[in-house]
Amino acid sequence: MPETSRRGLLFGTAAIGAGALLTACTSNEPEAKAQETAERPAADGKPGKHVTIGFAGPQADHGWLNAINVRAKQRAESYADVTFVPTEGSNDTAVQIGQIDTLINKKVDVLVVLPGDGKALTQAGLKAMRAGIPVINLDRVFDTPQAYRCWIGGDNYGMGLNAGHYIGGKLKGRPDAKVVELAGIDNLELTRQRTKGFDDALRTYPNIRKVARQAADFTVESGQAKMAQLLQAQKQFDAVWNHDDDQGVGALRAVDQAGRDGFLMVGGAGAKSAMDHIKADDSVLKATVLYPPSMAASAIDLARALGQAKGVSGISESEIPTQIAVFSAVVDSANIDQYLPTGFN
Repeated sequence: MPETSRRGLLFGTAAIGAGALLTACTSNEPEAKAQETAERPAADGKPGKHVTIGFAGPQADHGWLNAINVRAKQRAESYADVTFVPTEGSNDTAVQIGQIDTLINKKVDVLVVLPGDGKALTQAGLKAMRAGIPVINLDRVFDTPQAYRCWIGGDNYGMGLNAGHYIGGKLKGRPDAKVVELAGIDNLELTRQRTKGFDDALRTYPNIRKVARQAADFTVESGQAKMAQLLQAQKQFDAVWNHDDDQGVGALRAVDQAGRDGFLMVGGAGAKSAMDHIKADDSVLKATVLYPPSMAASAIDLARALGQAKGVSGISESEIPTQIAVFSAVVDSANIDQYLPTGFN
């Protein structure tokens, strides 16, 4: 994830606040022809110059990461003019560096990289760029913009901010409201950004106090164990912000085992399991804040556009942007039908 706050990206001239724009901008679906003011044509679904896209991501040991791999592959296969060359995902930095080296040696036209560790993989991104292979840096950002041509990823600060404002709205007017936080992995910048956004939002609600926080590991087992600790330590609270829907599966188990209710839970990412609970209204889970894996499909769109020297339809620039932060929408009972089809397993 980016070392700097994603807030700045949302307001930069190169950033686009809605991931849907890029998801649709180069798709095969029919769309009204945008007025072209640029010298280069906008990318579209019509076959053009052939592009070989190398893809290197971490091991798909988590629902969201698996969805990233699936969305990237599906998008690439939807284009007749794209050859998709994926590596076997790995969480080992040295292995992922070696995989990127292999893709560089294969002379792929464009490289899409979701680094297991952005800082540790920065040199690999720099090597590709210096070899003349443009890099689409997906989500976890490299340490320097010199290591990528375009970064596209989630807005972790905004994710926490939106969760905090949603909870604040639900608890507005309730005196001495208490909330707890089930965070992700604390040594990741993304976790710190999600917490910062949440805390900043809560500061605007003087009636709300965060009384406890536990960091889990983005797994079902850790979510269950850490939520059980929160429930044992806090005999009463009004809401919980859970950073990740995978660990949220375990958190809900802990809630059921403890026989607790009387509070609302807001999840994160947009897993289908979370959306099913929201739709059925059968648990304390009332909302989830999206961190859409569709960004992987958009990364393929961008890579294809780069390889074909095209811009992006819907905007006037002749080149693709340098940074795109995907919006973290809140999904609850009011809009669940709109977002339910986007849920991932």
